[in-house]
Amino acid sequence: MTVTRIDPFAEFARLLVDADGWVPPVDIYETDGHDLVLKVELPDMAREDIELTVENNKLTVKGTRKRPADVKDEQFRRVERRYGPFSRSFALPNTVDAGKVTADYKNGILTVKLPFREEARPRTIQVDVAA
Repeated sequence: MTVTRIDPFAEFARLLVDADGWVPPVDIYETDGHDLVLKVELPDMAREDIELTVENNKLTVKGTRKRPADVKDEQFRRVERRYGPFSRSFALPNTVDAGKVTADYKNGILTVKLPFREEARPRTIQVDVAA
């Protein structure tokens, strides 16, 4: 019998770093108003360094987090945060109205609101009772 060593944190590490740079964490949820909301953690980034596109039922968030310009490389004692380019893409359901997508960047969090099309929203139908 062969003993195989398993590193339980290896997969977690792959989620945090990809070959091109880093991967910001994202939360996706649906509101009571039946809109999708996507929240992306992008601390220490300028709004100009973030690009958001919606094309062919795909939402892409990409950008570059730059190292602090006032700190030289040799001054760092430890670097745990990731810098450089990132890109995340998400397939959107056909029920999302791509023409009404809005985004807000505040306190290092990019919030993208993806409203559903009117015909995709749930509606209540009145049932008449025959006497």
